[in-house]
Amino acid sequence: MKRFQDTGSTSAGLIERVRCRDEQAWGKLVDLYGPLIYSWCRRSGLRAEDAADIVQNVYCSVHNGVNRFEKKNPGDSFRAWLRIITLNQLRDYFRRQQVAVAQGGSDAATLMQNIPFSDEDLLESTSDTGGLIERALDVIRNDFEKQTWKSFLLTALQGYSSREAADELGITPNAVRKAKARVLSRLRQEIGDCF
Repeated sequence: MKRFQDTGSTSAGLIERVRCRDEQAWGKLVDLYGPLIYSWCRRSGLRAEDAADIVQNVYCSVHNGVNRFEKKNPGDSFRAWLRIITLNQLRDYFRRQQVAVAQGGSDAATLMQNIPFSDEDLLESTSDTGGLIERALDVIRNDFEKQTWKSFLLTALQGYSSREAADELGITPNAVRKAKARVLSRLRQEIGDCF
């Protein structure tokens, strides 16, 4: 079995630390991915309290199975693995609900049929981040000087050209491009393979 290789990125290191049962790593994993998992659950039609229960079930599955997570193909990601675990937990939940309701049909059965089962549905659903990028940006923001961060915000998030950002900040367009690249590189390290 090919295990996820630590390429030096924070996310690979985070996964390895979670495998070692590091409490801080677990906390970071929950902070980064908890809201995303919760949003997947809520979009499936669950009430808030049921969604919170499913999130806990997902983390139990992650705790028990993180050593089996492997990256077989270049496109494989930890986030997609979490999505599959979440879908499985949702399917189990809706199956239990279906058994609890009389055979005449139920909302639970309808909702269960709407959960994506195919790889294509899974790939389509990974385009949203459930705030993951925003949380990662909050984590790394203090790693940069104000001007570097502002260069990134102007160009990556507000749509300024390098020239426009440079004029506003009083620096060269090349400095703006380098600042943006540094922040994006650090962001990739933080969330690594989640896309």
